[in-house]
Amino acid sequence: MLPEPIAYCFYRYRGLFCHTWIVATFTIAMVAAPLPASATPNVSACGYLADLIDKAPLGPLFLPSYPTVEAGPLHGAAYLYDNALAAIALVGCGERDKAYRIGAAILWAIDNDRTWHDGRLRNAYAAGVVANSPVKLPGWWDNAQNKWLEDRYQVGSDNGNMAWAMLALLSIDDVNTGSRFRDGATRLGAWVAQWADTRGTGGFTGGTFGHEPTPDVRTWKSTEHNTDIAAAFGILAIRTGDSRWRDMATAAEHFVDTMWDSACACFAAGTAEDGVTRNPILALDAQVWPLTALPGAAKKFASVITTAEQRMGVDGGFSYGEDRDGVWTEGTGQMALLLELLGRGEKAKSLIAVIESQRSPDGGFYAASVRGLPTGFMLDTDPAKPRLYFRLPHLGAASWAALAERGFNPFTATRRLP
Repeated sequence: MLPEPIAYCFYRYRGLFCHTWIVATFTIAMVAAPLPASATPNVSACGYLADLIDKAPLGPLFLPSYPTVEAGPLHGAAYLYDNALAAIALVGCGERDKAYRIGAAILWAIDNDRTWHDGRLRNAYAAGVVANSPVKLPGWWDNAQNKWLEDRYQVGSDNGNMAWAMLALLSIDDVNTGSRFRDGATRLGAWVAQWADTRGTGGFTGGTFGHEPTPDVRTWKSTEHNTDIAAAFGILAIRTGDSRWRDMATAAEHFVDTMWDSACACFAAGTAEDGVTRNPILALDAQVWPLTALPGAAKKFASVITTAEQRMGVDGGFSYGEDRDGVWTEGTGQMALLLELLGRGEKAKSLIAVIESQRSPDGGFYAASVRGLPTGFMLDTDPAKPRLYFRLPHLGAASWAALAERGFNPFTATRRLP
């Protein structure tokens, strides 16, 4: 049995309570330090991402999600979601050859896991060039326990992350790459398909959490995950001509539709473990992504934009939730992109200006404008402690900045709504 992580890990958790943080006690001193002045480099967000690829050695590559973290679970961790998003952003930036390197690393990881050979991916890998089999997973040495530890989320497999990997592979897929990227997306889709749920309004459950050989099964369902799955299966249906993927996309779309609450003009975050009880907490991405990803949703659910502006708008941008203690850079990019795709260019530009104000000295983008940005959720490991986003340079934030900059929809790999 692989070692369990320390009680208070610091990692990015994307599940029902998507895009949240768990903070370790060892990071508090780091985030409490004086903040460096934000830089506004001339390089674009696209240029920043391209430069990350160019600086790395040749070969299939996973980029670090939080490049400035020097210790603990985030050090050297390349989250699958962040890397898939970066690959799609690079395609939108006109850098398909650079996106190809991330895509090749994803394909390598499917075939070269230390345990699994069933088409799944992990939530995170060790950053760097993928050169040996099996693919390395992130971890850290704990001096107190005198042993190597791994994070239980990082070694698990969220279906939302799997869907993003599918979207990345399908965005790279074209006549010049043969069928290998499309075939890889099909294999991932086959693994996700097994998590179709019959409880409540259907949809797909969360995936797995923890180490092999028997990770925990997540039976909650997420609005965000099902949005990702619907988009990925929809493109896969078109690329393969296989109607079963369209049926699965429809099932995921139906679940998202049923999470709509007309009384508040908003989407619930998903369901509890019973697959039926709604989680009513507002999360920005659960409001924005359905409109960006699902056919007809931008018109059908247009009122959610006003809800987000009124209940999550802050300092000219958007927060993660209703606390509104600071700007969430990633989410502000998501809204900027949606408004650009809707033809509201002036408002989108104002949001991009807010995103630019969150530049880190190396040209990247901070995850949040404040030291600790609340999400509205509490820690799984300690319900008395809140989950926060921190002011750290973040690959996901840079990728959404690039997508907003180029008006490129990651759910369709085009410059338009579905």
